[in-house]
Amino acid sequence: MGDIDRSSRPGMRDKPEILGSKMIARSQLFRIERVGLRFPNGAEVEYERLLGTAPGAVLIVPMLDASTVLLVREYAAGTHRYELGCPKGRVESGENIIEAANRELMEEIGFGARSIRPLRRMTIAPGYLGHTTNALLAEDLYEQRLPGDEPEEIEVVAWDMNRLDLLLVQDDLTEARSIAALFLARERMRHATGREVRE
Repeated sequence: MGDIDRSSRPGMRDKPEILGSKMIARSQLFRIERVGLRFPNGAEVEYERLLGTAPGAVLIVPMLDASTVLLVREYAAGTHRYELGCPKGRVESGENIIEAANRELMEEIGFGARSIRPLRRMTIAPGYLGHTTNALLAEDLYEQRLPGDEPEEIEVVAWDMNRLDLLLVQDDLTEARSIAALFLARERMRHATGREVRE
């Protein structure tokens, strides 16, 4: 059994040394790399990892008012069904995360935001997937639409943030990033107002 770190902030460990890497597959969306590593204890292993784009992605919690979040329901090829979640998309070349978030909002829900604040950078399956998502809270919305690249119109769903417990039992809300971002946004708003999300 390994040593247990009981401190509130775990100590930093030396990263393994990269002995070499090779690109073994590439598509329009993905790059798969095999990387050889030597750990500080001398163990040498090979891993395969799926590389993401350097700028990463954005996922936005857009608040229409003090308690209403705007979600989107759109087709997800990975699960081959319609999924409910937060607006999201990749950061394009030359954009910062605020610009990317505002563009995605305009493309997916037809609103821009005068206030966009970062919540947290998140990863999914960091053991093999090198992709980061920047979760952001968008407030003070205004109507503004940009054309997007979706093959069909996205359904926009308004939801009361005071009823997140009921949202969690929806069969079509399965994306961990959206679930985490909603709770992060709710906590940020509670701390900002010093009380529950307003009804």
